[in-house]
Amino acid sequence: MAFTIPSYNPPDFTTPQFTGAPLTVFKPATDRGSAPDNYHATSIFPEYFQTEKGKWTILQESRMDCVVVKEPSGRLSVKEFRHLKPGDLVAIGRRENGEDGIFVHTRAFDFPEDTVDKFVFRTKITRETSFSIDYDELYDLLEYERTDGFVLWVLGPAAVFDRDAREAFEALVDRGYVHGMLAGNALAVHDIEGALFGTALGQEIYSKRSVELGHYKHLDAINTIRAQGSIREAIDRKMVKDGIMRAVIDKGIPYVLAGSIRDDGPLPEVIENVYEAQDRMRDLARRATTVIALATQLHTIATGNMVPSYIVTGKAGVRPVYFYSVDMSEFAVSKLANRGSLTARSILTNVQDFVVTVERGLRKRFG
Repeated sequence: MAFTIPSYNPPDFTTPQFTGAPLTVFKPATDRGSAPDNYHATSIFPEYFQTEKGKWTILQESRMDCVVVKEPSGRLSVKEFRHLKPGDLVAIGRRENGEDGIFVHTRAFDFPEDTVDKFVFRTKITRETSFSIDYDELYDLLEYERTDGFVLWVLGPAAVFDRDAREAFEALVDRGYVHGMLAGNALAVHDIEGALFGTALGQEIYSKRSVELGHYKHLDAINTIRAQGSIREAIDRKMVKDGIMRAVIDKGIPYVLAGSIRDDGPLPEVIENVYEAQDRMRDLARRATTVIALATQLHTIATGNMVPSYIVTGKAGVRPVYFYSVDMSEFAVSKLANRGSLTARSILTNVQDFVVTVERGLRKRFG
């Protein structure tokens, strides 16, 4: 069954709730990085602001826990607090049904609703949950997004600890199902370790046999790349001939490697400043129509906080953003929903098996 975008239900701004609403108030910030009192903080939902009488403007590129700034051109931008400058005109008001000229649209899409009795079994996702329908829906979604969306993958290092998973993700890149990638130092390090030595953390990535002095292998990988100057240089010199980083870089797919306090090395491409890394991550997150996050709790939550429940596109108009969280841990996949990412869907499985299953499923269904 072909995938279709759920219909968007725009608010009816001709009703008294809106016709009698005031204009949105904007007050100037007085200090760098600090908003005026009673600032409006953004949510994950579509939000409208009455900037002129009868003109309600939707935020184009939102993210939660930020403020709305009216630019000199009249455009509304969504800014993190740290990017506020003195004089920035910040939206004021915390009532969200038009009373302050602000409307938060919590029922924007025609998603099918589940009807359940008061007492039912298996309403929470656990290791006993079946996911066959989730995979089938994901296949259709990815095939649609391949040409009409922006699929952003968020990868933890476990994705490259297995030969088949590594090769399957390369195939997803080559076939156009990967449009952007967010990861950390470890994903790239162990992927390159696999390319150079056939190991991940000193274990062969197929047989899982530990090799002699295997605990040096990831350090040797870092050292080799740093000596070349970059991953790109190592690829160009035919030192790195396979793997996820090779596939992404050769295809020109944008990626961000965000550093952390525990990184070895790091690799030259890793962004060591956490806020610079966050800004670069948001550059990709604001383009995402589907996010698939694999076994990396911190990066998954960070990305979830940057991605609203919707995106405004030229072709589909206002459409939902799909977010898949994949992990073996029930705690990890529920953590995102508990932080307010209401559009997240969870699949409990080994992420290596997930990547292989998705690649095979797409190939079987669409060739």
